[in-house]
Amino acid sequence: MSIFFTNARLIDPETGTDSLGGVLVEDGKIIAVGPDITVHDDVTVIECAGKCLAPGIVDIGVKVCEPGERHKESYKSAGQAAAAGGVTTMVTRPDTTPTIDNPETLEFVTRRANEAAPVNVVSMAALTKGRAGREMTEIGFLMDAGAIAFTDCDHVIADTKVFSRALTYARSLGALVIAHPQEPTLSKGAAVTSGKFASLRGLPAVSPMAERMGLDRDIALVEMTGVKYHADQITTARALPALERAKKNGFDITAGTSIHHLTLNELDVADYRTFFKIKPPLRSEEDRMAIIDAVKSGLIDTISSMHTPQDEESKRLPFEEAASGAVALETLLPAALRLYHNEYLTLPELFRAMALNPAKRLGLESGRLSVGAPADLILFDADAPFVMDRFKLRSKSKNTPFDGQRMQGKVLATFVAGEAVYRRP
Repeated sequence: MSIFFTNARLIDPETGTDSLGGVLVEDGKIIAVGPDITVHDDVTVIECAGKCLAPGIVDIGVKVCEPGERHKESYKSAGQAAAAGGVTTMVTRPDTTPTIDNPETLEFVTRRANEAAPVNVVSMAALTKGRAGREMTEIGFLMDAGAIAFTDCDHVIADTKVFSRALTYARSLGALVIAHPQEPTLSKGAAVTSGKFASLRGLPAVSPMAERMGLDRDIALVEMTGVKYHADQITTARALPALERAKKNGFDITAGTSIHHLTLNELDVADYRTFFKIKPPLRSEEDRMAIIDAVKSGLIDTISSMHTPQDEESKRLPFEEAASGAVALETLLPAALRLYHNEYLTLPELFRAMALNPAKRLGLESGRLSVGAPADLILFDADAPFVMDRFKLRSKSKNTPFDGQRMQGKVLATFVAGEAVYRRP
């Protein structure tokens, strides 16, 4: 089956270009890209009318609540939300109930994902059993079962000896370890970032230095073990010099940040609104701008949704008792486009961080607009305005901080291996 996308605004993160042209797809692969493509009569032509055509988003760190909490999110609902949000590959987290820490559980969720989700799904597995930080999982067996990376998510392994052993073993197998850089004792129980605002609100807070301290420890262990390492969320300016030094020293280290830390700040918590309670907590405006600059320069490699569904009961609590997290599969692109409309980042820079770099770090072929790459594509209107209504989200949980906000950018169609998995009604 051949498809020709014509008159498209091609967003190519690999070459850094934003230009008019077309894309020819055959048997689920891109076979031609550019302004002058000759096609046969039997090709299905999709008229893009000058709208943006970009590689599908590769989203590291999506929580799907199967097994154990399907009422919050299932592979079917998450997959539909991903397709509607332009996410063509979900990289799912192991912080489920029970934890994905053995090959049997991993094979179960892989089978469920393949049955129910219309987009690509690859799974991460836990680094320690039960994410308890005491005994490492069977990394080799989990890799054989399809684990793409290993992480204990927001459970920081406090025992440095256990962590170093796990990293050494992961290094021997060539496994990627994704860690959450925080000093666990300082950050325990914190709901907001420390400062004048936190004091005025009387909320338990954590210093931004906790992130820097956690990252410093992790970098030392990366130097000691030589492991492939990715920091899931860098959110403070104070952590950036350490990250820059580690990269200059040639360590195999990359870093990501979440869309919420790029588009919101600590003042958004103002009226104790629990939909703004995430982990790590929202930071100062100075930190937010520093993180945007780090994404632009390439110091921070990836942007992800950190999609974390929570039901109404867990959010309708006093701020410090409420569950952390926000859904973001469908809001990732329009929120990211705020950075484009405010002229902080170009569209190729955005898709470098949302598609190309995550795919490269995980060894995937997607995330590119080049010949031979899978035809995982999104067609979107970067300028279309709308007001976010959380009850229209396809996720089972509706805990988005963007509810009621004016946003720009609508996904018109999403394609996985050349097949349409979503078309805007």
